[in-house]
Amino acid sequence: MSNGQIEAEREEAAVEKLRKMGFVVLEVSLKRSTSLKGLFKFSSKKVTLGDLTNFSRQLAAMLDAGIPLTRSLYALGKQATNLKLGEAVEDAARSVEGGASFSNALRVYPKVFSPLYINMINSGEVGGSLQMVLQRLANQLEQEKNLRDQVRSASLYPSIIMGFAMVLILLMLILVVPIFMKFFPPGTVMPLPTRMMVAASESLRNLWYIWILLLFGGITGLRYYFRSAFGIRTWDRVKLRLPVVGSLFQRILVARFSRTFSTLLAGGIPVMQALEAAGPAVGNTLITETLKVASEKIQEGKSIAIPFEESGIFPPMVIQMITVGEETGALPLLLERVAEFYENEVATMTKGLVSLIEPLLLIFIGCTVGVMVIFMYLPIFSAITSGVGN
Repeated sequence: MSNGQIEAEREEAAVEKLRKMGFVVLEVSLKRSTSLKGLFKFSSKKVTLGDLTNFSRQLAAMLDAGIPLTRSLYALGKQATNLKLGEAVEDAARSVEGGASFSNALRVYPKVFSPLYINMINSGEVGGSLQMVLQRLANQLEQEKNLRDQVRSASLYPSIIMGFAMVLILLMLILVVPIFMKFFPPGTVMPLPTRMMVAASESLRNLWYIWILLLFGGITGLRYYFRSAFGIRTWDRVKLRLPVVGSLFQRILVARFSRTFSTLLAGGIPVMQALEAAGPAVGNTLITETLKVASEKIQEGKSIAIPFEESGIFPPMVIQMITVGEETGALPLLLERVAEFYENEVATMTKGLVSLIEPLLLIFIGCTVGVMVIFMYLPIFSAITSGVGN
């Protein structure tokens, strides 16, 4: 008989989770946390790729040193800087101590450990290579983090510049345009562009609450749309067709898929199960659908390279590498090389895009402000010209 703790929304859900882990449940009771860690449970930050990378490397090192799994988990759970991760690891240690497998103990926390992570751990347990699998997972997560950091760094500067441009335009409409309007002679006939700017200025100053409601409603509507199945699929397709950055998105997806699929296959995961786990990890519905078709082709005894080619997402080089990998049995190695190639491509493209976007954004801001100033001077120029003509 063993005691332990498990996280669940209600007691019935806790019983169901324990039964799936192989336990015979005798009694379940609600525990209310009063510790300092429990008080800040809801304010703890999300578990990041960096947190999981460090945990995986440290656990692999401790197992390599001969420290038992449960003792390693308890130690890492207590020293974890992320409260959610620490709680999940300590809970997993108690479950393993009670007789559950490590992979089943992690399934209780799907928001912390992804299906890919759990499947890899399960293959390591079955094959007796948990330490090696953890090291592969750490490498996979580290490469994924580097890829995300590159994309974020490339999008940070344009986002700041566009935000600054929006603030500058609002300040000009709210503060500068009313000052210009005082210089307009009485009875001045304003050109259409100037009338539009004046109307926008008056609307922002007098009906600002309507603009706030419209902004809030627009953001809420877009968030709802892009979280729906149709919106996600539409955006996944549009991203790949965008000019300039579409090819960057394609390379990111190919690199992420190749790295994930290679890690799963190298970890001993069967091809069918690897395809199923790789889809959600890539984060693109089109690739997920392609992998489902590939899985069906395998069941029919056909090559998985055919649906990859028909999808139009994967470049010819990737198709050839997959075909050769299937024929030679070296698919994990070839996919790893594909991942390295496209990760380098992403790094090169992001640097080039940043260097290209920086002057374009500065020119955009300068032209926008210049055009607004010219529009406000048009009535003054018209009045001066009329006065000279008379």
